[in-house]
Amino acid sequence: MSNEALDREVATSDSGSRYAEVQRSTEFTDLRRRFRRFVFTLTALFMAWYFLYVLLSSFAVGFMSTKVFGEINVGLIFGLLQFVSTFAITVIYVRWADRHFDPAAEALRERVEGSAQ
Repeated sequence: MSNEALDREVATSDSGSRYAEVQRSTEFTDLRRRFRRFVFTLTALFMAWYFLYVLLSSFAVGFMSTKVFGEINVGLIFGLLQFVSTFAITVIYVRWADRHFDPAAEALRERVEGSAQ
């Protein structure tokens, strides 16, 4: 559906069907697809990293208990890196959303709200 056709549909329909029409639009579908692809990819990577940590802790005890310096061992470093990776994922998501997702969502919202008036 073209932008003009979407604008006409949104302008002539009531609010419930207006948003249903937006939901069926290619812009919204593309926005949702890009969001899911980004979020599911990051989630899969984090889960793989987390399960690697759990599996190494369970089945590679010798490796995980290897001293790196003082009383600090590989397992402790990997455990702390879980926190670091969580914050890194948050920063990556915020930057991605600010650059790609939010501008597209805002443009779609403005068009829908603008054509509703």
